[in-house]
Amino acid sequence: MMFPLPSLIWMPVLPLWLLLTVAGLSIIMGLYGLIRHARGLLWRAGAIIIGLLWLANPQQTHPHKQIQPQDALLVVDLSPSMEVGTRRALIERARSQLLAQGQALHGLTLHQIDVAGGNGQGTRLFEAIDRATLTLNNPAGILLLTDGMDHDVPAQLPSSLKTITGQTIPLHLLLAAKGEETDRRLRILSAPPYVIIGQTAHISVQVDDLGTMAGQAVDILEHGDDGRTTVLAHTQSGQAVDIAIPITHAGLTLKELTASPLAGEASLRNNSTVLRLQGVRDRLRVLLVSGVPNQGARVWRSLLKADPSVDLVHFTILRSPDTADDTPLSDLALIPFPTHELFSQKINSFDLIILDGFSNQNILPESYLENIAHYVRQGGGLLVVGGPEMTQAGTLQDTPVGAVLPAHIPSENGLILQPFSPKRTALGLSHPVTRALPTHGPWGDAWGPWYRALRTDQTQGRTLLATPSGAPLLVLDQSDKGRVAMLLSDQIWLWSRGEKGGGPQAELLRRLSHWLMKEPELEENQLEAHISQGRIFIQRTSLDVLHNAQAEIISPDGSHSLITLTPTAEQSGLWAGSIAIPPTAKQTGQIWTIHQGALNTTVALTEPNPLEDQDLRSTATLLTPLVRQSGGGIIWLGREGVPTLRQVAETGPFHGSGWVGLPLHQIQLSTETTTTPYLPSWLLLVAILTLVGISWWREGR
Repeated sequence: MMFPLPSLIWMPVLPLWLLLTVAGLSIIMGLYGLIRHARGLLWRAGAIIIGLLWLANPQQTHPHKQIQPQDALLVVDLSPSMEVGTRRALIERARSQLLAQGQALHGLTLHQIDVAGGNGQGTRLFEAIDRATLTLNNPAGILLLTDGMDHDVPAQLPSSLKTITGQTIPLHLLLAAKGEETDRRLRILSAPPYVIIGQTAHISVQVDDLGTMAGQAVDILEHGDDGRTTVLAHTQSGQAVDIAIPITHAGLTLKELTASPLAGEASLRNNSTVLRLQGVRDRLRVLLVSGVPNQGARVWRSLLKADPSVDLVHFTILRSPDTADDTPLSDLALIPFPTHELFSQKINSFDLIILDGFSNQNILPESYLENIAHYVRQGGGLLVVGGPEMTQAGTLQDTPVGAVLPAHIPSENGLILQPFSPKRTALGLSHPVTRALPTHGPWGDAWGPWYRALRTDQTQGRTLLATPSGAPLLVLDQSDKGRVAMLLSDQIWLWSRGEKGGGPQAELLRRLSHWLMKEPELEENQLEAHISQGRIFIQRTSLDVLHNAQAEIISPDGSHSLITLTPTAEQSGLWAGSIAIPPTAKQTGQIWTIHQGALNTTVALTEPNPLEDQDLRSTATLLTPLVRQSGGGIIWLGREGVPTLRQVAETGPFHGSGWVGLPLHQIQLSTETTTTPYLPSWLLLVAILTLVGISWWREGR
């Protein structure tokens, strides 16, 4: 800011009339000498003019100015990228020295603010600066201690770098490095969210070299759970490459990809990334056979048709072959019941067979029923929903299918005909199929009633639902490689109609069908793990009591450790434990493998700051335009050291070699002034004598 020139006033030594008279006589004498062509006239005229100026006594006035109290910001970047190398140490040393210097400067208050950053938002220094400058009365400048990687750099000079009068204050950038750095990162360009089991996922990745030229040779590696690495591709930085990952099982598949390091790069933290690929089955195929038209068939059909992952084949048997009925077959079905195709040729293509109210009265020959039993033993899923037909002669339990059924119904007194509310058994409270079913809802504290069920005289497997008297309602069992379930009532459809509030029929049937189709999240025996707050938490679910439950943990570098899992009081059938992740100077991988008995799982370190880790260089590139516009300086702390903090004039430079400056803001007092001679007396006297001497010298020639 330019202040106005001092004011000029005249304070003559002689009275004004006398001074004007002397000036007039001098003019007359000068004209006379000019007419006479007198020598030395110009020199004498100059001496007279200077003498008259001396007698007029010009004075300049100086207004009194006062330095205002000033505020400056010391902004310290504490984002996660500042943990790279020696950045934090350089920043802390600069902070302490600048605060000490600020205390020694008169009238200056140096306010420090710490900017944590991270949490998925990156580093946002200018948001913090904008908030802090609102409370400053007279901002003089901003000292920014950072690595230069900010994610909210404004396109133009922000208002926080200007005073209320519009004057720009300097932004000084103090960088925690010796100079511009380089960094290598591995990016996932595209990856499918879901991959069908048995197929290959095609992943597009690219390695970027930041701060240096692209096209350098680089290897893409995969870390195994034994600590070894496998080269997946040879490529060049800046070029996309496809990686093929086979998916062998349902659920989450974790793969860690790593780019070979770049010489001299700032950090290896973003050289690796973890792929999370979800393995899913191809369309699940379900065969639903309804023995007779009934309300339950509609419930099953609505549920399975609403699931986009299910292909449903549904047949309803309108009458048995020996039914005395004159109705033509063409009026009973559009196509004949394809028994041979379904139960002989394509039975193994189904993931689940549901027999709802199915009564085997000369409908399927013995060989087809044997095929169903064989299908279950080889890994298929079978659900039998039973009603009164199960108490009649020639039911499924009297066929080869009965060998895989988990319950038997006697022909006499096999029906329970009274209202009851289904309840979970002790085992049902911990089994994944029924564990988390809602107990409170429109039905109140108890599910709506059913009015009919089957009484069993023999059961095996696991009973999850029962009547209040203890009669089984839902029984699950395994037969060799397959799974089978029996729902011993055909009235679950009452819940869908809201009978006295209804019940969670849709969720129960969804879980039951998916358990039969071996969906991983519904397994009775599960091993799960997750990482939180620097610890690995392990949960082992088992319906059987585990003795000496120990889990083996394999770290990314291949080292092994053991942890004992203990039962939890909150949930029956759950064992849990946790272990701290040891800090490592150089992270060799991100995936941990956990084994417990025959089960295993993997867990990966999360990326809490993906935006922060995109570029881990220390660089002045992003902030240089703003620094230059504000008149500030750029200091590399690792090379130049901590600069000296100065208070400088508003019109001068704000930085120099080894120092940075804060402009002094001054205000003018309204009345007080000081006067000083405009021209020094000694200088005027020397000028007069010199001119007079020259004029005498000219006259004497």
